[in-house]
Amino acid sequence: MTLKSEASNSFNPHQAPEKNAPAPKLKMIDAVAVIIGIVVGAGIFRTPSIIAANTQDTYFFLGSWLLGGIISLIGALCYAELTTTFPNAGGDYYFLRRAFGQRLSFLFAWARMSIIQTGSIALLAYIVGDYTAQIYDIGPYSSAIYASIVVISLTAINIIGINFGTSTQKLLTLIEVVGILMIVFSGLFFSSPATPSSIQETTASASTPSFGLALVFVLLTFGGWNEAAYISAELQSGRKKMAGILIWSIVSITIIYLLINLAYLKILGLEGIASTDAVGAQLMRSIYGEYGAVLISILVVIAALTSANATIFTGARTNYALGRDFNFFKALGRWNQKTSSPINALLIQALISLALIGLGLFTRSGFETIIDYTAPVFWFFFLLVGIALFILRIKEPHVKRPFRVPLYPITPIIFCTTSTYLLYSSLAYTGIGAFVGVIVLIIGGILLLTMPLIKKGNNIV
Repeated sequence: MTLKSEASNSFNPHQAPEKNAPAPKLKMIDAVAVIIGIVVGAGIFRTPSIIAANTQDTYFFLGSWLLGGIISLIGALCYAELTTTFPNAGGDYYFLRRAFGQRLSFLFAWARMSIIQTGSIALLAYIVGDYTAQIYDIGPYSSAIYASIVVISLTAINIIGINFGTSTQKLLTLIEVVGILMIVFSGLFFSSPATPSSIQETTASASTPSFGLALVFVLLTFGGWNEAAYISAELQSGRKKMAGILIWSIVSITIIYLLINLAYLKILGLEGIASTDAVGAQLMRSIYGEYGAVLISILVVIAALTSANATIFTGARTNYALGRDFNFFKALGRWNQKTSSPINALLIQALISLALIGLGLFTRSGFETIIDYTAPVFWFFFLLVGIALFILRIKEPHVKRPFRVPLYPITPIIFCTTSTYLLYSSLAYTGIGAFVGVIVLIIGGILLLTMPLIKKGNNIV
């Protein structure tokens, strides 16, 4: 397999849009809704207990969330340069292709299709299934059935068209943010702190606090903002607005996280947060009783649905890019102009996600297992994207850059360093799920090496 000519990869702002390519139909508010919807998911109701158990006091606890926002902002600045300079529906895939060549970009697209994105979709769908089953149980396989319905329904919504998909996303994001603000308002203004005896202890706090481990889960909760790269070519306002979209999204998310954790602290205290694996439900139970716990379950479902819809929306864009560049997957590279969506890419993504949900019936052991499966591969490619910024500065110095990362090269060095640490942590602290994810990535490498040379147009890919 050889690369396409570099001329075909270069970005020409005056070039007419391809007949079978994404059109700029997304508004700035659509992009912000997608980013916030992906990031502010169910994680904020799960990870604070782990973070509290690994921080020494409230200052370290809140400081870890603030530091997570700063690190995410540094990463967003690096992505802002890449997305404004090389806007493309392929996102990270496209950056890696320009920097490292098509072989590595193929491996990333394979990993995203089989591990990163589909694993995230399956995880979020299972969260919806678990909480919905608590509200209305339909049998021993309730979670899997509900999770499958989520994947099928949201995929159908995105197939119908981009306007319907983004409208659904904005509605879900609005409900989610309103619900979180309700929790914040209730926690800060409507109740006195709970006494330690009133808090149900369901998990034990860590015997040896580790701020590094706490930061791993903080950044996990912030994860997903990089999905903005996959919609950079579809903005009505043009690529110059992408930097502002990323920065405002990260700042908004950081404020939301700080406020909700302040509410947790006021009602439950640090020890109370560390001693429950359902911190949001415990807070609402302390204020409103069992009705509050049911209310938070509904909110978690909405939050997971919001993230799942946004993840399905952006994930299909990489699959589309894979099919566009490799004839072996050419069925994925078809863009429906009528609905402005990659229908085949959405369908394949749904099938793989459903297969992972089915696999979960036999191997699933909860929230952590799916994270184990996806995390090492995710951070490996995240690190490579950071390195790509340096390579493209050297390789393509004359390309116009509407936004340049400030304090270069310090800012991207920090980004690469944190990504390296999280790659190490995701391997050091995880179990068999990480091993399975790495094996699937190796299978993609074997497929790449054994794939026959296929001509595409006048180029060989």
